[in-house]
Amino acid sequence: MPSTDINPIIPGFAPDPSIVLIDGTFFLVNSTFHLFPGLPIYASKDLLSWKHIGNAINRQEQLSLAKSGTTIWPRDDSPGGTGDCMLATGGLYAPTIRHRDGITYVVCTNILQPLFDVKENFIVSTTDIWSNSWSDPVYFDFDGIDPSIFFDDDGRVYMKGSAAPGPMTKINMFEIDLKTGKKLTDEKTIWEGTGGIYPEGPHLYKKDGWYYVMISEGGTHENHMITVARSKDIWGPYDAFEKNPILTARGTDEYIRYTGHCDMFQDQQGNWWGVCLAVRKEKATGSYIMGRETFLTTGKWDEGEWPSLNQVRLNPILDNGTLLVRAEGNVRLTSQPSVDYVYIRDAILDHHRFSDDAETITLTASEGDISQWQEPVTFIGKRQRELQGGAGASMEVISTPASSYLKAGLAYYKDEHRFIKFFYDFSASSIVVETVNKAKEISKTSKVDLQLKEGDLISFRVEYTETKYNFSYRVGTDEKVAWISFTSVDALDMTGPDFVGPVIGIFATSRVPDVQVQFKNLAVE
Repeated sequence: MPSTDINPIIPGFAPDPSIVLIDGTFFLVNSTFHLFPGLPIYASKDLLSWKHIGNAINRQEQLSLAKSGTTIWPRDDSPGGTGDCMLATGGLYAPTIRHRDGITYVVCTNILQPLFDVKENFIVSTTDIWSNSWSDPVYFDFDGIDPSIFFDDDGRVYMKGSAAPGPMTKINMFEIDLKTGKKLTDEKTIWEGTGGIYPEGPHLYKKDGWYYVMISEGGTHENHMITVARSKDIWGPYDAFEKNPILTARGTDEYIRYTGHCDMFQDQQGNWWGVCLAVRKEKATGSYIMGRETFLTTGKWDEGEWPSLNQVRLNPILDNGTLLVRAEGNVRLTSQPSVDYVYIRDAILDHHRFSDDAETITLTASEGDISQWQEPVTFIGKRQRELQGGAGASMEVISTPASSYLKAGLAYYKDEHRFIKFFYDFSASSIVVETVNKAKEISKTSKVDLQLKEGDLISFRVEYTETKYNFSYRVGTDEKVAWISFTSVDALDMTGPDFVGPVIGIFATSRVPDVQVQFKNLAVE
């Protein structure tokens, strides 16, 4: 059920936004962690309707995500703590997108397991952002995350980021050659923030003779906030705004929480805006099943003054009282054909084959299951985009030896520790829903015997709301036959502090090689 609200402008798994205006079109990028393709590029003329046009990391030859596993951190049992375990996933962290002299750049960090020991910082670029043709990475030396480019008026180019070690990271900067990745100056700390943990996500802006550095502090969850400092000299010292933070939802009962990691920009009319990450936190249960999403908010930045950002709302209101409205007939988010499909880490792409009409996907089952990260898994899906919606696919039953232990069906996936598998167990002739969240010590299985023969068609469906996932199935090709309700899963079972968001798709595992399963009509809202 598509929402008519303006926010989030990029719903679902869409954290750490960065934005740039090029020739009258806004382009936005998000972090993707363990998913391939990585770093999706979205385009919009009006900030309200977006199209997924490509991915900056779209060739496995560009880099490897093989070590982007997820670590469960110790439970937060401190006074006032959440009582939850935070889950930290490796892979592609917060990117920044910038443009100069006909070239669009995306800078990012690839974090490898064991987490934070190895940080591969890199630059990719394109001369035609619409083409989905991006360069191989140019790597540069920086022991930190969240790199961001700044082009100064004199032609010099600076890179800044959140320098290790944490939790009291520092904002460091150096001059750089973007073509080679070579540092042209020593690295220098320009700001340490206002005292919150994990100063990160820095962006530098030059306005009215001042350099402004804007960062996130407080961690990416409940205490997340945006702070700012400025200096007349790019190298500092930077003086903090006395009214920091300029954006936060900490200590409130707002529906939109965890606001932070912001990139400010102007539109063609000179209006100021911010894109930031946040979650939609259901007030009765506290679930935020969609994870960190991308939101738009209005801002203000008068000459010589400090920037300000308005509290993030589902439907932002301009300073003159005008309510933002999406043009009739326009939708929040569309996609170029096939660019929104995602795999997990370094998948074997040949094990996921599309028919010419893209309606049928043939999977070659993997031995590795989605419950681990060390081996490739056979899975292809899309991000859950609607808070209230559904997903499903149909699978043709094959004849396979019992020794294969073939399992194939639909999966809801966050990481190797948290997933829901809805599948047919060929060896046991049963349909199964398996719910796992190792961070919450949840492991539940629902099963019913179901005898199917070769050539039968079984359809899997999951319908979701903000608080629940409902699973049902149907056997046969007659669409008039009623769906059989199977089980439901509380959204809280899949909610918790993390970096990622829900992906729904199809999977197949087998203990014998070269087992192929055919799926039709995979659809994810």
